[in-house]
Amino acid sequence: MQRYEFKVIPAPKRGEKARGVKTTEDRFALALTNLMNELGAEGWDYVRADSLPCEERTGFTGTKTTFLNVLVFRRTILSVTAEAPASNRLILQDAVPATPRLGPAETPFPGKAPAVGPAKPDLAAE
Repeated sequence: MQRYEFKVIPAPKRGEKARGVKTTEDRFALALTNLMNELGAEGWDYVRADSLPCEERTGFTGTKTTFLNVLVFRRTILSVTAEAPASNRLILQDAVPATPRLGPAETPFPGKAPAVGPAKPDLAAE
């Protein structure tokens, strides 16, 4: 069974300037090409682009929903023990095991429990 790790990054919002690249579309395509080539050199395969909703705060109590464009990449994990996954990566594994059943509770230690109730009036004067 193959295992994959995924990397999701924001899509570029602006193009990159370069000699001979004049139009907005060409600059944007260059930025995307450079990004994909960098990740490809690290072993990441492009999977897809998504536009996902994201709630943002506006003012003190308001929220608004905006849509963010992200790029999804994946690569095969060769050895599970060889590299610990970073916190920004998602690793697909087998199904999540069922919740373990709990055994009987331990008996409490014998002793006197403190009294519960309102404070005694003589303690407030001290």
